[in-house]
Amino acid sequence: MTFASLQLNKSVLGALPSQLCQPTDIQRLAIPSIIKGSDVLALAQTGSGKTYAYGLPMLQRIDTEKKHAQCLVLVPTRELASQVSDSLKDVGVKLGIQVAMLCGGVSAEYQQAEIENGAQLVVATPGRLLDFLNKELISLKSLAMFALDEADRLLEMGFWPDVQKIFSFVPASRQTLLFSATLPETLENAALGLMSKPERVIANAQNSVVEDIHEQLYLVNKGSKPQALIALLKQNNWPQVLVFVAEKKAADNLAKRLSKAGINVDSLHGDKEQATREQTLAEFKAQNTQVLITTDLLSRGIHVDELPVVINADLPENAAVYVHRVGRTARAGNNGLAISLVCHGETLALNAIRKLTGRPMETTELEGFPVTDKPADLTSNTERKRPPRDKKANRRSQAKRSIKQFKPKRKSN
Repeated sequence: MTFASLQLNKSVLGALPSQLCQPTDIQRLAIPSIIKGSDVLALAQTGSGKTYAYGLPMLQRIDTEKKHAQCLVLVPTRELASQVSDSLKDVGVKLGIQVAMLCGGVSAEYQQAEIENGAQLVVATPGRLLDFLNKELISLKSLAMFALDEADRLLEMGFWPDVQKIFSFVPASRQTLLFSATLPETLENAALGLMSKPERVIANAQNSVVEDIHEQLYLVNKGSKPQALIALLKQNNWPQVLVFVAEKKAADNLAKRLSKAGINVDSLHGDKEQATREQTLAEFKAQNTQVLITTDLLSRGIHVDELPVVINADLPENAAVYVHRVGRTARAGNNGLAISLVCHGETLALNAIRKLTGRPMETTELEGFPVTDKPADLTSNTERKRPPRDKKANRRSQAKRSIKQFKPKRKSN
């Protein structure tokens, strides 16, 4: 099948990047439904071409004579906003379509100028878009199409209030598109409430991991994870490795340990300035940095050409996040390796991932790193008892009324 068979017009077909030879499954299934005007709820694995699946019909829908926002793409992170806008600009510029990006960390004045210049397709994160809407710097009254990329993340409580407010600014007649690799049942009702008789398009089994990803799980002591990671990196000498950790501080600390071990490494997380984040990611994509340690900031949508390896230094508490993390490798039909360093304290998280993906995910020990930690007792129904309280100490504290009374008494010489 070719793109020409998907009801795309000659102008869009002529503007396609040369590397797009034939449509992916999600593009083949979703594009005709979107072009005919249906709301679409689309589920497809990471790296399967979702951006062009909703983006090409959007670009075809835009009237270049009208200089206002006609199509909107909402995404959860700045990095994804940048990637999506760049992809759509590659096609849009050949069609005479103005694409603008609204996200934090970038000058609001510059973004305002882009909107005033007649941006017809807008890619935005919720916070900055809502700020522009409240200040009446952008109007969505003429919006024809609204896509939510990584929809499950946008429907979670952290984003949901802002998303609801944004929808109050768009016309009821708009066409709504929701795209994601995962969609928990708990969020499905919220998704359907935003749409009108949507067509469900499923390119792969929901919450599934790409078959081209080979998974290896090593059981190690919690305190041995940094050294185990260093050993893996030195033994294999991969050209590019994306390492996920649970916390921002852990990303910086782990990067310091790897750097001391002579590894070319950098870290990226939400506390860093946007310009620094963009430069760090660009250096990694250009293979000037071998190892990039990050939080789940980069777990969604970010594309790195032929990234060979993803390593989970910490398992995510949310099982669906695992699917997104490992989906950074084996994109666009390439093979990939996903390694997870698992300690006994992460057994519940591992079981949740097994249940979600339906994969056995057996752990093995890593040579040179014997496991001495004891597993937690997950079968006991008895609650862990708190240590007995010092009731006399509590009464002494309650009797004190001044901060001075809490200070220790000086010992006499």
